[in-house]
Amino acid sequence: MNEALTTLLDLLDLEQIEEDIFRGTSRSALVPRVFGGQVAAQALVAAGRTVPGDRTAHSLHSYFLRAGDPGAPIVYAVDRIRDGRSFTTRRVVAVQHGQPIFHLSASFQTYEEGLEHQSAMPDAPDPETLPTAAESLPAYRKIFRDPGTVERLIEARGAVDLRYATTPPWGSVGEPVEPRTQVWFRTAGKLERDDALLHTCLATYVSDMTLLDSVLLAHGRGGWAVGDVVGASLDHAMWFHRPFRADEWLLYDQESPSSSAGRGLGQARIWTQDGRLAVTVIQEGVVRVPRA
Repeated sequence: MNEALTTLLDLLDLEQIEEDIFRGTSRSALVPRVFGGQVAAQALVAAGRTVPGDRTAHSLHSYFLRAGDPGAPIVYAVDRIRDGRSFTTRRVVAVQHGQPIFHLSASFQTYEEGLEHQSAMPDAPDPETLPTAAESLPAYRKIFRDPGTVERLIEARGAVDLRYATTPPWGSVGEPVEPRTQVWFRTAGKLERDDALLHTCLATYVSDMTLLDSVLLAHGRGGWAVGDVVGASLDHAMWFHRPFRADEWLLYDQESPSSSAGRGLGQARIWTQDGRLAVTVIQEGVVRVPRA
């Protein structure tokens, strides 16, 4: 386990300051705001800390309300909406400087047997044959507005081994292509804790990294690091179908069915390497062309 992963695990280990109130810190981000995946993951940690241990998260729905300040702590207040016989519902508000920056609703369920079916896993190359971020990103140094972006991207993803199976947006600038992208990811090291909530929160963290890539691909845009779009996450929803481990390879298959009115929609599925559908993700974000 490397230092970056240790730091991420520390970020997800929230401090409890009162019953149903937790406090988290942030790590430096590529942009001057808190990374959305971090806030979503921490909010899910806060919700999960108030839920019986035999219930696992099966869905979350969230809204990003304001940009988070990476230099200030974030307070997470949990509202215990309902505790039923099979399902538990929690609502979390993340607050900074006296204002809400993020809302999350999450539902947890006890395990039960039920009807089973799933879609077929899409074809994808073996993750071990793909280059790491440190191996692939330097080739795009001249495309980014700031050459130092390469090192910052590598550092920001140091806790996660994320490998593109398809061309990233900055690799096809000016050439609109099919609005679909695939990445393989896993944590940069094995996790000692066999904790379903932790693995779910880690996948939530990663899910915000690349989901709007497919929107950019459809228009030949390279992204914020290239400087041809500006944007931010608006809302984020996830459904957790089957158990998985975030320290084992997961395929993140993403596509964009629509963009309009300055917003782009991304939808995705996360698969285990042996073909089990683990998670479904949908996100809408602001995607704007910068004004001259």
